[in-house]
Amino acid sequence: MQSVADSLARLRSLATSPIVSRLAEAFADAGFELALVGGPVRDALLGRAVHDLDLTTDARPDDILRVVGPLAETTWDVGRAFGTIAARVDGETVEITTYRADSYDGATRKPTVEFGDSLAGDLVRRDFTVNALALRVPQIKLEDPSGGVDDLLAKVLRTPIDPAVSFGDDPLRMLRAARFAAQLGFEVAAETMDAMSRMRESLQIVSAERIRDELVKLLAAQTPRPGLELLVHTGLAESVLPELPALRLEIDAEHRHKDVYEHSLTVLDQAIGYEHSRHPGEPPDVTLRLAALLHDIGKPATRKLEPGGAVSFYNHDLVGARMARKRLSALRFDNETIAAVSRLIELHLRFFGYTDGAWTDSAVRRYVRDAGDQLERLHILTRSDVTTRNRRKAERLAFAYDDLEARIAEIKEQEELDAIRPDLDGNQVMRLLELKPGPEVGEAMRFLMELRLDEGPLGEEEATRRLLDWWRARP
Repeated sequence: MQSVADSLARLRSLATSPIVSRLAEAFADAGFELALVGGPVRDALLGRAVHDLDLTTDARPDDILRVVGPLAETTWDVGRAFGTIAARVDGETVEITTYRADSYDGATRKPTVEFGDSLAGDLVRRDFTVNALALRVPQIKLEDPSGGVDDLLAKVLRTPIDPAVSFGDDPLRMLRAARFAAQLGFEVAAETMDAMSRMRESLQIVSAERIRDELVKLLAAQTPRPGLELLVHTGLAESVLPELPALRLEIDAEHRHKDVYEHSLTVLDQAIGYEHSRHPGEPPDVTLRLAALLHDIGKPATRKLEPGGAVSFYNHDLVGARMARKRLSALRFDNETIAAVSRLIELHLRFFGYTDGAWTDSAVRRYVRDAGDQLERLHILTRSDVTTRNRRKAERLAFAYDDLEARIAEIKEQEELDAIRPDLDGNQVMRLLELKPGPEVGEAMRFLMELRLDEGPLGEEEATRRLLDWWRARP
């Protein structure tokens, strides 16, 4: 955390920013309280960039709309039932929420929405003390009823009230603990972690969509590993990604193999490193990170103890791709992400055949064709999958992949490899062979595609000759 003087200066700068000042003046003139709350206050104290402006007030939703309306370019009241009004002011989005004093029935995570009358009452119902901070405006007065500043200094996550009560009210907070541990680099207080372990089963009442959203935020952190390790340690991963703790395979005295769980986390770490180096400043690639984390989830199901102490995992790439598709579907990921992750897992071993002998240009083309629009991610995943401590082996694999990428680039220059297509299209095939749409057209197109992959571009005239020769020779 930055110095006290710096923290106070950042809080003052946040409170006196043009947008916050305009809103503070408008609410004060209307007779209402207003305070910045949660994330922006926490991040200002930590010296982190403030991205969202979340405010809270004693005004009810209709009053919020009445006060904000004249200042805003547009407003949204989709969260009105929960007391939240969003508005765009001076080109920036803000969310303003009425003080809350919710209650939960313990059977679902949907609260009975109750509006509160005090800022202190609102703060005590929040997830963690470091988020239960508010900065009153225009007074610029920090409110910290739960000791959040002390916990920021100690880099500790704890709940403002008994964690069993807090997590019982909203089990999703347990996943947020893992996310904030990853995002902020904080430790979870012992009593809070104990409650997470005891109450892990209650996560089952949370919707798959909400779990997915928290998992995505966790994976988007600079270093997601601590949060993932916390999920496994507390048992929460069993309800989120049970395939992850399943990677902790037993290693006996005779049959030894790489620790698959630790290997997978290391692959994730390395993929993030490559991601940053290749695409600095770009948003986190959650699809790549999912593939890195899950690339070996097929190993437990395919593990076979061989004579002589060897261990094999035949077809774990194919099995893992199916498992990933099933898990991500259950978590309600979109079809594009599911397809990309499962394809990357399916292909993640393909490169290792390259080191056994020189690939032909045809094999390189097939590698690119099969990867499709996931080629760049496959490059990163394959490089990240090398976690051996044998320096010579690691250097040999890195050199081989450098060579493969260079060959792909060279062939791309020659052939526009990104858009590998047969030299003739379907309409031309039907005209030349006097066919109507049907299986024979597909067979002819596959023949032409194989020619394209094996020999590169042939041109329309040569492709036509080869097609007619093939057609005449067919049984």
